[in-house]
Amino acid sequence: MYIRQAELHWPRHVAAPSPTAFKRRIRGRRIDDVQRRAKYLVLPLDQGTLLVHLKMTGDLCLARAETPRGPYDHTIFHLDEGWELRFSDARKFGKVYLLDRPADVLGNLGPEPLADEFTSQRLADQLDSRSRAIKPLLLDQRFVAGLGNIYADEALHRAGIHPLTPANKLSEAQIENLWQSIRRSLQEGIAKNGASLDWVYQGGDYQNHFLVYGRAGEPCPTCGQLIARIVVAQRGTHFCPACQPEANHKGSKHTKDQGKGTK
Repeated sequence: MYIRQAELHWPRHVAAPSPTAFKRRIRGRRIDDVQRRAKYLVLPLDQGTLLVHLKMTGDLCLARAETPRGPYDHTIFHLDEGWELRFSDARKFGKVYLLDRPADVLGNLGPEPLADEFTSQRLADQLDSRSRAIKPLLLDQRFVAGLGNIYADEALHRAGIHPLTPANKLSEAQIENLWQSIRRSLQEGIAKNGASLDWVYQGGDYQNHFLVYGRAGEPCPTCGQLIARIVVAQRGTHFCPACQPEANHKGSKHTKDQGKGTK
């Protein structure tokens, strides 16, 4: 499939190169494949690579050209045979890149959590020298790629690990449980088409199966204790105080908050 031209109603979607150069260089390019790396959609072209980061509210939709566009279809790729690839983005946080070297953006990303090479031993090796709290470390895309706030909370609950536990204080058993829990949480999310938490993403069902995320003040499905919410590294974090007890680590600081979380 070929890209005839790009229509930019929100030029700031384009992170690299300039919007003018982007429109010129994308014209006539052939899309050879569609891949994913971490939170980036990767479209190798016959010349260069197109990267798309959807951010908070982005959505890519392949539609016939005659289909009416939505109010947030800010970047449109006109394809051959009467198709359009539409980047809808209500909050306009998304980014697109056209690069000769995609490693300039993707090169510092960590391992894929569902890849064969991401083993429990590799996770143990990565954790060994890090004293950072485990929750923000899991969200660091340089540590492990593609893990978001929801899946980090769900994985830590399954593993029975408090989100403020220093990474290098985890036992071998905890690391093995965490590795399995990360993969299981992602696999279940994929099987349920992700989570639909607001009007932006529709069709997902995972939100109906959350163990802790967004359930502050509700009983834990494992033990019945009320689920708590704290703020860790500026991210709403949900956990069960009974299933995920906090060890007495000096210097641990967090803000208690029983309100509902954000994504």
